[in-house]
Amino acid sequence: MTREAALLEQPVAAATAPRRRNYARHYAWFVVPAAAVIVAVIIFPWLFTVYVSAFDWRLGGERRFLGLGNYEALFTDARFGWAVLRTLFYTVLAVAAPMVFGIAAALAFHRKFPLRGLARTVFILPMMATPVAVALVWTMMFHPQLGVLNWLLMQLGLPPSMWVYAADTVIPTLVLVEVWHWTPLVMLLILGGLASLPVDPYEAAKIDGASAWQAFRHITLPLLAPFIVVALIIRTIDALKAFDTIYVITQGGPGQASETINIFLYLQAFAFYNVGYASAVVVVFFAIIMALAALLLWTRSRVRFT
Repeated sequence: MTREAALLEQPVAAATAPRRRNYARHYAWFVVPAAAVIVAVIIFPWLFTVYVSAFDWRLGGERRFLGLGNYEALFTDARFGWAVLRTLFYTVLAVAAPMVFGIAAALAFHRKFPLRGLARTVFILPMMATPVAVALVWTMMFHPQLGVLNWLLMQLGLPPSMWVYAADTVIPTLVLVEVWHWTPLVMLLILGGLASLPVDPYEAAKIDGASAWQAFRHITLPLLAPFIVVALIIRTIDALKAFDTIYVITQGGPGQASETINIFLYLQAFAFYNVGYASAVVVVFFAIIMALAALLLWTRSRVRFT
């Protein structure tokens, strides 16, 4: 840059500096309220939870500092270990089944057929219901003597099932409710992805003589990968933190057969009033969710559907 050009730019820079400072002051009016809400609603409760987890603190009692004592007790607690395993088992089933059915439903509803709009509307109706209402309805349907599901089984000549009243069937039965309730969400996410796909690759594949399966395998699936990962992450986090449906239907029973981490956490905090121990459960549970989310994102960046 020549000396003359530098001299010409100096007045321009001097004139724009006050304007930038003025813009910064105006931006603060938008940033500060949002930052204050994040601190008050997310950061402070999280830091306070970590703080409480370092104490032996029962509601109405004295606090006693334990450091990492709650975490040491937690990792030697067999009941918590079984709750983690049940949560992972429930999550795998409650994610895999809605993903499969949701993708299949999206592919079906993406095709044009009579009354497609009405069929879509009916299909997404379960997602509109509140989890507690859904749980109450399904609880009546699962009743061994009065439930409609066992009546249907008997009409088909099949033996009745104990559904949520038996330890070996309670988790799959709860997953059935989750599939009915949240498969429409996966369908909507994948359907949005299908609507955004380009047409040119399919026309080229048709000219090359590719079959419908080959087009789906090599065109649709790779292009839908970002939408599938988003649906997978949403469903994984949602299944991990499932509480209301499970608690209303089984309260963690029979026995402890459906006691997931959230049920275990609720009992520790609001049944046994062991706030310090429950806070340690929250911290560990948050770490599990973050680890699974990071694993899913890492897998998405490494895996290619080709």
